[in-house]
Amino acid sequence: MKCSMVYLVGAGPGDPGLITVKGLECIKKADVLIYDYLVNVDLLKVAKPNAEFIYVGKQGGAHTLEQEEINDLIVKKAMEDKIVTRLKGGDPYVFGRGGEEALVLRENHVPFEVVPGITAAIASPNYAGIPVTHRDFTSTFGLITGHEDPTKDTSSIDWAKISTGIGTLAFYMGIKNLPHITEQLMKHGRSKDTPVAVIRWGTTPQQKTVIGTLDTIVQKAKDIKPPAITIVGEVVKLRDQLNWFETKPLFGKTIVVTRSREQASEFADQLCEHGAQVIEFPTIEIAKPETIQPLDEAINNIQSYNWLVFTSINGVDAFFQRLLELGRDIRDLRGIKVCAIGPATEEGIKKYYIKVDCRPPKFVAESVVEELKRVTAIKNEKFLLPRADIARSFLPEELQKLGGKVTDLVAYKTIMGHPRNINLVDKIKDGDIHIITFTSSSTVRNFAEIIGEKNIAALNGHVQFASIGPITTQTAEEMGLRVTIKANEYTIPGLVSAILESTTSKKENPKDFKPCLS
Repeated sequence: MKCSMVYLVGAGPGDPGLITVKGLECIKKADVLIYDYLVNVDLLKVAKPNAEFIYVGKQGGAHTLEQEEINDLIVKKAMEDKIVTRLKGGDPYVFGRGGEEALVLRENHVPFEVVPGITAAIASPNYAGIPVTHRDFTSTFGLITGHEDPTKDTSSIDWAKISTGIGTLAFYMGIKNLPHITEQLMKHGRSKDTPVAVIRWGTTPQQKTVIGTLDTIVQKAKDIKPPAITIVGEVVKLRDQLNWFETKPLFGKTIVVTRSREQASEFADQLCEHGAQVIEFPTIEIAKPETIQPLDEAINNIQSYNWLVFTSINGVDAFFQRLLELGRDIRDLRGIKVCAIGPATEEGIKKYYIKVDCRPPKFVAESVVEELKRVTAIKNEKFLLPRADIARSFLPEELQKLGGKVTDLVAYKTIMGHPRNINLVDKIKDGDIHIITFTSSSTVRNFAEIIGEKNIAALNGHVQFASIGPITTQTAEEMGLRVTIKANEYTIPGLVSAILESTTSKKENPKDFKPCLS
């Protein structure tokens, strides 16, 4: 039996990895998710498929709902016998009005829990290389609103006490009032030479940090727009030594990943690990073939084959899922040898507790033929190739030329993806996107079709194109795209390495930056 429950959850400062374990569990169990402007929407991906999403963001003077309306909405949804997770940027009780929402829930006898979150006053300076306390600089730290309740007659901030009584000051939502804040601090005794940092979109790839003093920061930060946090104190001096986030090799780079949604996360995670902002623009989707009968017949006669040859992780998953759906298991593969192109395909096979007998040194069909010639007598051997509908014909044709008996069947098909409309061409022309990545020929062809053939020529020179291997590169160049970043190893880690090498300055050694392979 369900019962009403509201979780007031701090979603953290922006980096989705900074949410707490408990906060993530509250997202997963929610029937209704009510979220703010500063909540990273990537967190919503873990919600239940049938969860209801309600955006109640407040941005500048534009409010989707007033606070009183948000309060009523939370109560209303909870009264419908639903689990409601109220996601708030940072921590619910640090200038998040979570206390007001909790009081309304209490008044309406709605049970609730509060899940603390990492607040921007600590996380944003951390990502900017600024510890808010340090024994050589200060042992006190204060959190102050830079935007008090406009309905109050007088300020509740005691400027005389905080100006000199607290070592590090963090001002929330204070960009508009920055002139007033700096004026009050200097007026009440803080030195005009006190270091100041203004950090916009802290902990995200869009992070921007401006450094100055109380006397100069207003002018230096004049182009900074909300959301931003202001840090005042001597600890700001440590940024030169401790700036770890903005010095990542791909920080400031926006990279488009065109893989299918199911496979994009591994690639995106590795790019993000090196500081990139990643836009997922899936140009392909993986679907079942028009008919499953040929695959079923092959599986039902699996013992007649000598070799199973997998050219992609999609082929692996399609084959084994169907094997299990037909009531069979890996025991039916006894005595059959397995060949895999690439480490990702091999790892996919190992998930099913199958040992790979042959893995070519190069991850292309040509190398498969050479390696099979080395390890087996191809003549009269029977090969099963569960592949995509658009797979190259080279491999089965070459095996047949050498006397092999080949069953080349469609285990899955690649169809056109449906990426969200982000005005990609305009963003490229405006310089907002730096690299577009291709991991297969189908991602290239579908990309060209989605953005329009007439736009292809205009993209060269505005953006770099990165390719995972020679076949993909050839397809791109045939489509009129000039590929300047080419992986030496035809894998996702290899492509990440190539991107790093292309973007790392000559003063740095690209070999120092290794993709995360976990």
